[in-house]
Amino acid sequence: MNHRIGSNAAVMRRWLDLAHRELVRHSPVLNALNVFPVADSDTGTNLALTVRAASEAASVIETGDVGELLALAGQAALEEARGNSGTLFSVFLTAVGQSLEGRTRMTADTAKTALHAGHVRAWSVLTDPVAGTMLSVLEAAADVPVPHDVEDGSNQQLKEFLRDVGRAARAAVLATTEQLEVLRETGTVDAGALGMLVVFDALARTVGGDDLEEDAALELLIAAAAAQAPRPLDAPHAVHGGVEVMCTVELSPLDAAELRHELSEVGSSVIMSAVTERGEAYRWRVHVHVARSEDALAVIGARGKPVNLTVTSLAEASGASGADGHAG
Repeated sequence: MNHRIGSNAAVMRRWLDLAHRELVRHSPVLNALNVFPVADSDTGTNLALTVRAASEAASVIETGDVGELLALAGQAALEEARGNSGTLFSVFLTAVGQSLEGRTRMTADTAKTALHAGHVRAWSVLTDPVAGTMLSVLEAAADVPVPHDVEDGSNQQLKEFLRDVGRAARAAVLATTEQLEVLRETGTVDAGALGMLVVFDALARTVGGDDLEEDAALELLIAAAAAQAPRPLDAPHAVHGGVEVMCTVELSPLDAAELRHELSEVGSSVIMSAVTERGEAYRWRVHVHVARSEDALAVIGARGKPVNLTVTSLAEASGASGADGHAG
């Protein structure tokens, strides 16, 4: 059912639930568009499964603190994150939550600050951040000004701000076609960027009380993207070599910095983000693509004991909903 404009913890739970459902609905298109960083047809699946982890965590976290809710949901999602896109979403959500901690509702001003924090954190965890991806959408969202033609601090102001965020995110998605060489060749938009737009659209609809009203502009964009996708929506995934390694490990900040450098020397798509603090160390979520899992595990094991470890063949990653593969 539709709800009135709102921005409290209950609304944030509805946002994550709607975002998950919309990502599931659009996963076939997102998977078909997936060509960067690895064309393994699973970006939609990875985002949907990661956002589901955040939504499920939020549904059982008993707090009225919007920031605490989102930060804890982000941390839970990070522990279960799938692929590059899921990891970056989790990092973004955690930073957004941390920026909002201590608040029982979100305003346009605090939302803008939170989006900036999420954008900065997402860029910072990547060894080699690339424009024309989800990062460009996060940057565009963070740059949106707060409208001041309505009452400052009101839910109406927040609603209008998030609608402006959606428009800026759509423009950023369309621009990805010219920002990445591989997208110029295919003439399509980036899958992760489009997935993040789906998440922002769900936020604007939920806060605005329009949960059931689909955004016509977004639906048209997705339909156009589906028509231009480099492979059919029901096509099997492409085959690639190498593996994706993901794990959690306790490290000091210095050891984490050194591990990031070591992983970048043996692999690519390195993402490292602190999950929680443990005394003088932190729990870090690690993501890397390597030719052989032994290459990554050797350098990780020299620094700490990896737990919650997954090794996924990039030749076996699946675009089917609920699959274990999670590279894109």
